[in-house]
This record gives sequence, structure tokens and C-alpha cells, in this order.
Amino acid sequence: MRQKETSLNTPLIKEITDLSHLTIDEVGDEHISTSSDTPLREDAFEMDDELKMELIEKHFREIMHILGLDLTDDSLKGTPRRVAKMYIQEIFSGLNPANKPKVALFENKYKYNEMLVEKDITFFSNCEHHFVPIFGKAHIAYISSGKVIGLSKLNRVVQYFAKRPQVQERMTMQIATELKEMLQTEDVAVLIDAKHMCVSSRGVSDVNSSTVTAYYGGKFSEEQTKNEFLAYVQLK
Repeated sequence: MRQKETSLNTPLIKEITDLSHLTIDEVGDEHISTSSDTPLREDAFEMDDELKMELIEKHFREIMHILGLDLTDDSLKGTPRRVAKMYIQEIFSGLNPANKPKVALFENKYKYNEMLVEKDITFFSNCEHHFVPIFGKAHIAYISSGKVIGLSKLNRVVQYFAKRPQVQERMTMQIATELKEMLQTEDVAVLIDAKHMCVSSRGVSDVNSSTVTAYYGGKFSEEQTKNEFLAYVQLK
């Protein structure tokens, strides 16, 4: 069962997701997420990647022109195309469901019934409010319900959801929901510790703080299991 209600149906979240009283700038500075799903239009993938890159190149060239940059300079003239390719093929490739990791489940023949922890998964994402980097580490764990997956797939799930405009709370929930569905278990934990360049390079300009978000499902909501997981990732 998807546990979207654990993050969205509390009175506090209902209150802060009513954004009618906030300006556009205030919404960005508050880093509010309005949904646990990435906001996408229904026609988001009707256009192929090559056409998307052509259009992004065109519009980014115009942005650079407005900024006053000399696009005839050897260092700059290829930048619009490079940015377009980077957006579609790299840093926002997680928007396209075609890039979702393909996972094969295997029988837990070792009968290993303790938690499996994959920690210090380095990721790079982008804040959806300012399109500047979010980077940090994800720590994930699960207890097998009889099925297991290859270790690299855990990393790939993190990278898939990181490679899109994001809010850290949403990313945490998306990874947890995907792992529960893939592994066919509620016993999943996700903890993300990240720095936000929209905090450190603009606005309040705090270069030392980091943001920690977590999800604990099933047995991980029990204090003893949660503390064991936190001890493994050294964040108890």
C-alpha cells in the first residue's frame, strides 16, 4: 500500500501546502513540496528527446543573449547545445519513465532475514525552485520478505529519482515507495542527508547546514530496528 498519507495528510502538511497566501518567491524560499509525485503534464513525453534538445538549445541561447553574453566566442558558442544535452540526457533524465531501472527479483536462498543496508549512496539532484544543485548521500535499508534484488539496483533507484527537479522530502518518499513496490515489503527505510545550493549560494547563504529527511516503514518504525539502522549509518 502506498503510504502517501503519512507525508501529506497531517494537519501541518495540509496547512503549508495551501500556498494561496504566498508569493512565487516565498514558495521557493520555503522549499515547499505540493505533491509526493513530480509535477508533470500529461503530454510530457509526446515530444522526442532530440526535439526537446533543439528547443532547449534555442531558448537557452536566447537566455544567454539576454544576459549580454557574446555567443560568437569560442568558449560560449557551444554552450546552448551542451546545456540542452545535459538537461535531457543527464541531470533530468529521471523524468522519463523509460529510464526507470529494470529490476529482477530473486529468491532469498540465503534465508537472510536481517536488515540489508546500502549506505553512503552519493547523488546529485537539482532544486525545482531555483534549478541549482542538491547533493549528498542516501542511506537505504530493507528486510527481505522472501525476495531480494541486486545491490546495484538500490543505487540506481536513488539516482533515477535524483535526476529530476526535486524537493528532498518528495525524493525521500519516492525512493521509499518504489523500493516497497519493487521488494514487495513494507520493511523499508530511507534516510537522505543533503546540501542545497539554493541555501548555501543564495538567500541565507549558509554554507554549513545540511538537510536530513527520513522514511521508516514496517519494522523500521519500531524503535529498536530504527536505532539499529541509524547506528549502521552513524546518525543515531
